[in-house]
Amino acid sequence: MELDFLSVHMRNPPFLRGIFSNFYQVPRTRLIICPNEPQLGKVPFFTSIHFNCFSCAAVVQVVESPTVEKKTIFQDFDGCGRLSTKELKYGAKKRLVEKGDGGFLIKEKKKGIKWYSEMLKDYAAKLCLKEGKALHGEMIRSGVEPDSHLWVSLINFYSKCGDLVFAENVFDLIPSRDVVSWTALIAGFIAQGYGSKGICLFCDMRGEDIRPNEFTLATVLKGCSMCLDLEFGKQLHTVVVKGAVFSDVYVGSALVDLYAKCCELESAVKVFFSMPEQNSVSWNVLLNGYVQAGQGEEALKLFSKMSDSEMRFNNYTLSTILKGCANSGNLKAGQVIHSILVKIGSEIDDFTSCSLLDMYNKCGLQDDALKVFLRTKNHDIVAWTAMISGLDQQGQKREAIQLFCLMMHSGLRPNQFTLASVVSAASDSVDLRCCKSIHACVYKFGFDSEECVSNALIAMYMKFGSVLDGYRIFSSLSNRDIISWNSLLSGFNDNETSYEGPKIFRQLLVEGLRPNIYTLISNLRSCASLLDASLGKQVHSHVVKANLGGNIYIGTALVDMYAKCGKLDDAELIFYRLSEKDVFTWTVVISGYAQSDQGEKAFRCFNQMQRESIKPNEFTLASCLKGCSRIASLDNGRQLHSVVMKSGQFSDMYVASALIDMYAKSGCIKDAESLFQSMESSDTVLWNTIIYAYSQHGLDEKALKTFRTMLSEGILPDGITFIAVLSACSHLGLVKEGREHFDSIKNGFGITPSIEHYACMVDILGRAGKFTEMEHFIEGMALAPDALIWETVLGVCKAHGNVELAEKAATILFEIDPKAESSYILLSNIYASKGRWADVSTVRALMSRQGVKKEPGCSWIEIDNQVHVFLSQDASHPRLKDIHKKLEELASRITAAGYIPNTNYVLHNVSDKEKIDNLSHHSERLALAFALMSSSRNSTIRIFKNLCICGDCHEFMKLASIVTNREIVIRDINRFHHFSHGTCSCKDYW
Repeated sequence: MELDFLSVHMRNPPFLRGIFSNFYQVPRTRLIICPNEPQLGKVPFFTSIHFNCFSCAAVVQVVESPTVEKKTIFQDFDGCGRLSTKELKYGAKKRLVEKGDGGFLIKEKKKGIKWYSEMLKDYAAKLCLKEGKALHGEMIRSGVEPDSHLWVSLINFYSKCGDLVFAENVFDLIPSRDVVSWTALIAGFIAQGYGSKGICLFCDMRGEDIRPNEFTLATVLKGCSMCLDLEFGKQLHTVVVKGAVFSDVYVGSALVDLYAKCCELESAVKVFFSMPEQNSVSWNVLLNGYVQAGQGEEALKLFSKMSDSEMRFNNYTLSTILKGCANSGNLKAGQVIHSILVKIGSEIDDFTSCSLLDMYNKCGLQDDALKVFLRTKNHDIVAWTAMISGLDQQGQKREAIQLFCLMMHSGLRPNQFTLASVVSAASDSVDLRCCKSIHACVYKFGFDSEECVSNALIAMYMKFGSVLDGYRIFSSLSNRDIISWNSLLSGFNDNETSYEGPKIFRQLLVEGLRPNIYTLISNLRSCASLLDASLGKQVHSHVVKANLGGNIYIGTALVDMYAKCGKLDDAELIFYRLSEKDVFTWTVVISGYAQSDQGEKAFRCFNQMQRESIKPNEFTLASCLKGCSRIASLDNGRQLHSVVMKSGQFSDMYVASALIDMYAKSGCIKDAESLFQSMESSDTVLWNTIIYAYSQHGLDEKALKTFRTMLSEGILPDGITFIAVLSACSHLGLVKEGREHFDSIKNGFGITPSIEHYACMVDILGRAGKFTEMEHFIEGMALAPDALIWETVLGVCKAHGNVELAEKAATILFEIDPKAESSYILLSNIYASKGRWADVSTVRALMSRQGVKKEPGCSWIEIDNQVHVFLSQDASHPRLKDIHKKLEELASRITAAGYIPNTNYVLHNVSDKEKIDNLSHHSERLALAFALMSSSRNSTIRIFKNLCICGDCHEFMKLASIVTNREIVIRDINRFHHFSHGTCSCKDYW
């Protein structure tokens, strides 16, 4: 007997052949005919028919026997299942039943359809796609005519196994589609995460005028929740109300879920409490909605109502509430839930233990989280990840990395969330090699294409300043979300790379992405680094458009940007408009005032902050102390010192450095020195502060000695250290030692010399009178000489009276910056000292044409926390008569001690009498007379001056310290002068 595929295939009815052709390729069947019982010498006859159906092959074997009816056996790969030839021919009238061993038994047709449905249901539950397809093929070959239930079973099977194309193909073949078949297909797509497709199918169903039932509506509402399609969900809500199916608890729960996930909590609550009946699902949905919206306290209140209603809650309910406690930081409520879990015996359940871990971690109780972790018997990847993430979020970065290593040692494979957490922890470590080894783990486990891991890697490299590595990962991403862009932007906030930030921001907008809070903050930080207020205002416009002006973090970034750009009026306007201000906001505005030399405003702002019960941190205190340093407000600085001691923040290096700097700049070098010596530990910044302080106070030998001590203690200097050291060498006239220190900057410590270092070296050579050597040094500089270099040259020319070189330097300065007042004043003074009044007039005329005005000399003194300012020839002070009387009395005593006015320091072409009168009313002398009238007898007098003290006043102050037996400290524009017992700390060299 010969059989080919066509003869077998034509036995099926035409309708089923149509179905068959839609699902399968042309099948290949192998038909084997052989005796039922093999006999020696008998040669079997083979006819090849291969049947290939979705990777499943059927083998038909025909056996001839003299006593046994010919049998055709359907056989799968394992040789299971047998049908007779007659049964194959009339397969439409028979059915198959799977035996326990995988074979098939024969039953009547009337039971066949139900059996197929049950088998498909079983395969769907076990996700056995291959076996189910084979069974479907058997149905087709057997000529089974599916009823509506079997059609739905097929759709359900393919949908649950994830083969939605075949599910839709089956659906298209249904002769009469009802609401059940439509619902099955819609549910299949939505269950696989295709919410939008499910909604489209629902619209198609309504287009065929098929009325949805409660299951359809509940399913489609779930799809709306999935894709957050609130508008369509609201339309379905009207259908629910019109169709009177609101009483169905599943439809009601689906509505609650939709509104909750779309952050319409008021609507969710209304739907929930208008439901005739609530079950645990609807309660859990609403609870989860509150938690997802960050309203943990409201979730707790709802949980209390759930408990009062005697509704049984499950582990999912308690886990949801624990998430709410974690998000709101409600430790007490979380501990109550923990006690409930212990009571019902669910504490060590994997699901709830992870929520407990998260709650304790977010409430800052890592020890308790660790206890829960250790009590859990089987740590899955979720538990490990929760613990690692918790340690990372609480700043215990090293512990998080160690726990990750322990997890790896246990043989457990990390997932993308584990790796994202450990990458975040590594970004705050000091070891870039550790970061790169974790990056290698990411590649090893194949998570380099995961967005959350890649974003964490970008942020990690940006934090380390490895901009190229971060950008390389960013460029390799196929799908970049706003987090990817934000991670990239986070690395372009320093002075060297901040210009890239606005470029990236523009590209982000071009690609159609909508900036969020973090995007805008990063951009504002870039603008602050660039000191570009114009660009910052453009970013501000995006803030206004996004309606984020009231956000505290955005507000703080705006205040910082405007303050650093010198736009304090704009900064104040934004600051006072903020409804909420935290310690960072206050610190930013205080720092802005301090950097703009508005120390008094900074201190007033600090006091206001304390009145509003905002506790200052170390940065607040350091900023405020900086403000006091700039205006030399000693009384305010001392008050801040007491606040520092009370708050226990003196050990912080920034605060300690700011305190030492404040005392040094207020003229209290002994207090600064005492504070430095009391420090148990120190860093480069602290050493720089005291070395610079010694240099500014004329204690240059101490400055150099302290530098040597710093090196002996293993503290590495930086560029700022060498500016102070070279300044000390200049004041002491140490040319050889100064050159050695300059050479060691690059050769000894690998620091690239800055323009400030070159200026210090120019000053050293110039003050020593080595003008030729100085000019050669300028010509051989690695950097192009700028205004600072030529200002230094002009200054040393004034000290030595070198008119020719002064004119050369001034000419260059007039070209570089024609508005710089100091260049004109220095050249004019050099001409005046030589009696070249015509040249003085020429320079002053040039100043007038350029619109440059000379800043008037002034001095100020702080008495009883009040600042008194004095100008030369000023008649505005209320006690001016008393001041002049005191000054005349002091002048007579000093004259008796040998003082003779030096009129060479009066740089005006007037008579000698006018010159003497001018000298006697210099602002520092007025301030001294007022201090003698107003301060206690034995206190040190501290005067501050905006210009350099003249030689005559310098001599006057030395004699005044003798006749008054008082220490007088004057800080001019260059340095501090300590006058005591007729001498000055500067050794008459300034």
